[in-house]
Amino acid sequence: MARRFVDLSVALKAGIASDPPPLLPKIEYMGHDEGAKEFEQMAGVPVDKQLEGKGCASERCQITTHSGTHLDAPWHYHPTMNGGERAWTIDEVPLEWCFGRGVKLDFRDKPDGYVCSAADVEAELERIGHTLQPFDIVLVNTSAGARYGHDDFVGRGCGMGREATLYLTGRGVKVTGIDGWSWDAPFSYTAKRIKETGDYSLFWEGHKAGVTRAYCHIEKLSNLEALPPTGFMVSCFPVKIEGASAGWCRAVAIFQD
Repeated sequence: MARRFVDLSVALKAGIASDPPPLLPKIEYMGHDEGAKEFEQMAGVPVDKQLEGKGCASERCQITTHSGTHLDAPWHYHPTMNGGERAWTIDEVPLEWCFGRGVKLDFRDKPDGYVCSAADVEAELERIGHTLQPFDIVLVNTSAGARYGHDDFVGRGCGMGREATLYLTGRGVKVTGIDGWSWDAPFSYTAKRIKETGDYSLFWEGHKAGVTRAYCHIEKLSNLEALPPTGFMVSCFPVKIEGASAGWCRAVAIFQD
């Protein structure tokens, strides 16, 4: 049987509107002429002795582990997980978590800043006719996905609250994902709710649910609108960075046609 792949990742691009300004990725591109000079210095091969005087192309990147499409480890959320254990860093996340049956929840109709609840998740699962199984990888399609690269991206889309997150992890889900800047609702909306209620536990409530029950989530996914609710596998293996809070991943949906 043929396999079909759908890329769910964004491309890292220098300066693209994808994070708050201090965190925007920076990429310096070095062409083949520069590479030839580097080879001359490193390997002692004169530029004119290299094929057509050309060496290697390469890039220098100034990015965080949360630039582009990435998988957050429990360590990102808090020093502890599962009620007191030391939280895992990205190099400790089980690989078994990163490949599994995909489920897409479509919350594009939710307004910016909306915090999805367990009831919202349950209603969407009922609509698509799916019962969650352990190790399902649940992807949340919001209105933010269509705004990646635009100045309003960071403030767009709904988010997943503590209740919704624990609903998923309580059913054995270990990895989730979203096409917004954050698994939680945008900070600007959370700040307004905290000001109105005085309840600071609302801050980063979806992330902090990992303190109770360990899980990972992918942020800045792309192309989720191209996916059906079910019927595909998800691969999202992170780059192995020792002691890190996240790792970049090439998230892909795989269909067996």
